[in-house]
Amino acid sequence: MANYTAADVKKLRELTGVGMMDCKNALVESDGDVDKAIEALRIKGQKGVAKREGRSAENGAVASLIADDNTSGVLVELKCETDFVAKGDKFQAVTNEIAAHIAATSPADIEALLASEIEPGKTVQAFVDEANANLGEKIVLDRFAQFTGGYVSAYMHRTMPDLPFQIGVLVELDKENAEVARGIAQHIAAFSPQWLSAEDVPAEKVESERRVAEEVTRAEGKPEAAIAKIVEGRVNGFFKENTLLGQAYALDNKKSVQKVLDEAGVTLVRFSRIKVGI
Repeated sequence: MANYTAADVKKLRELTGVGMMDCKNALVESDGDVDKAIEALRIKGQKGVAKREGRSAENGAVASLIADDNTSGVLVELKCETDFVAKGDKFQAVTNEIAAHIAATSPADIEALLASEIEPGKTVQAFVDEANANLGEKIVLDRFAQFTGGYVSAYMHRTMPDLPFQIGVLVELDKENAEVARGIAQHIAAFSPQWLSAEDVPAEKVESERRVAEEVTRAEGKPEAAIAKIVEGRVNGFFKENTLLGQAYALDNKKSVQKVLDEAGVTLVRFSRIKVGI
């Protein structure tokens, strides 16, 4: 005869988020004691977390949260193993809860975020581990962005209709302009610039590109007198291709992104682009 009731199973499922059969087995093992069953499920879940540690988590979702007055915004990526879990309501609810927590607490970095309490007595790391145990897959939180101070907007993109958002872009302008903010964010989602401007490209990267350009130019047999100019042109081409302000604008390729901003009378302060798994 069962030493538990249907109400006990329901209560245990609500408290842990674990499947019905696991709840029933835990209640059998604990002789109907719900508290002991919770402890048993936690131990089982944590063992599962440890087993999954070496697995790859390349699927997942990106979530954003923008303040009603657009003075701040959050972008966060939560990764899992399969798109099946990523599409689930529970996984997306966890992602959204973490985004709301970031918006409310403004952690300094990922380490501070994971160590902060999302619920009384429960850190974000513990919250993620709990999701790991309940969903049965490796769940990873290792990236987020938060902007405050200017006009903040986001653009979210699905790579497949049945998947949650896989690409998220957060932009901050120095003044309000919803149309330009959205257009620039869409451009960033499509063209994935690595830096904002040429000044933001690390010096070692610039030197590396310059060396490669010079070697290629010499290998092509160009006249010595023309090499410096050709190299400079190729380095400038690198800037145009890889920096946001230098790129041709997606919605009007006759203009650079910088020109679009100048014509609108706004400055792009910063941006962040997150694509799941990349």
